[in-house]
Amino acid sequence: MSNEREKLDPNKAGRKKEEIDASKKLRVGIIGTGWIAEEHVKHYLKMPDVQIVAGADLIPGKADAFFKEFGLEGVRTYPNHTEMLKNEQLDTVSICTYNATHAECAVAALNSGVHVLLEKPMCVTLDEAVDIVKAEKKSGKVLSIGFQPRYDANMKMIKKIVEAGELGQVYYIQTGGGRRWGIPTPFGTSFIQADTGVIGAMGDIGCYSLDMVLNAVGYPKPLTVSGYTSNFFGKNPDNFTSRGNPAEYAELFGVEDFAAAFVRLEGGIVLDFRIAWVMNLDTPGDTIIYGTKASLRIPSTDCWNGTVGGAMKIYKDVAGVGVETEIPILQGDAELFYLKIRSFLDAVKNGGKPPVPSEQIIINQAIIDGIVKSARLGREIEITIPEI
Repeated sequence: MSNEREKLDPNKAGRKKEEIDASKKLRVGIIGTGWIAEEHVKHYLKMPDVQIVAGADLIPGKADAFFKEFGLEGVRTYPNHTEMLKNEQLDTVSICTYNATHAECAVAALNSGVHVLLEKPMCVTLDEAVDIVKAEKKSGKVLSIGFQPRYDANMKMIKKIVEAGELGQVYYIQTGGGRRWGIPTPFGTSFIQADTGVIGAMGDIGCYSLDMVLNAVGYPKPLTVSGYTSNFFGKNPDNFTSRGNPAEYAELFGVEDFAAAFVRLEGGIVLDFRIAWVMNLDTPGDTIIYGTKASLRIPSTDCWNGTVGGAMKIYKDVAGVGVETEIPILQGDAELFYLKIRSFLDAVKNGGKPPVPSEQIIINQAIIDGIVKSARLGREIEITIPEI
């Protein structure tokens, strides 16, 4: 009987020992050696089939110091991605630059015949996303976007619940999240400057919350969007000085610290979205997926962290009586970041499909792009994603 219990334990189901063929090592390059690149390198170092051979960064000496910190000797460094791609025979690259250069670096790598793991957000505009997908299709290489929450067991459960038909027809979704204070200035100012970050809270954490629900419902295309953005907190120097940061950060602040939108999707679904880096509130609300048979509540987190903030609940009627079913918190096998990179490498080695495909994330990017444009115009706009 104990063996049967183990089989039914949702926290143990589906586990198997990972076997990695290390007979052929993939030659990896790192583009951008900031803090997010640290996570990539930490996990690459756990993989016996990877050899980090090169890196590039625009800031003189930064790449050298970065690899030295990890004890990686013999890694060749370059002043930009163009020089690295021209001089190295790479299998894959991790693109870990600031938002504004994601598209430029991804297109260049794909055009050079290199597989690409592109950090989120995919880019900053829909036009850039189109350019990336065109380069991907032309190259025939694997392009995966860095959405590690996809590998969280609870995120997978959300998708399973929807796909199993437990909610019936989904007609309305409210989602978002944020932080009471969470402007990411400890990592420098590239996140908050208009010429490097371009988009703020939406690019940092908003794309995650969009992916959580859009992936669950099959990534329907957006039709229209009415968007709003603001930066009341980021432009106030008192908010920085009170936390020990320079008042000049407020002058540099050129992105949104809050965004909200009302999006109409194909299939008659309406998406109510809001995201915040900073707000006078603990949370902008739980995520709720409304269905004709039942609704699913996904508790928010204090800081959007790629999982759920508590046990999820399904609300439905049974014989005329309202009932609630609690979904236990599920524990995964490994770090989400590791799984993101491992699944990408496996697709490269085995000729598989991208684990987080561009044809989905271009929709995510189109919504963010639409919010920016709608907010600028002060009215609802149509969203059209061209065929590629």
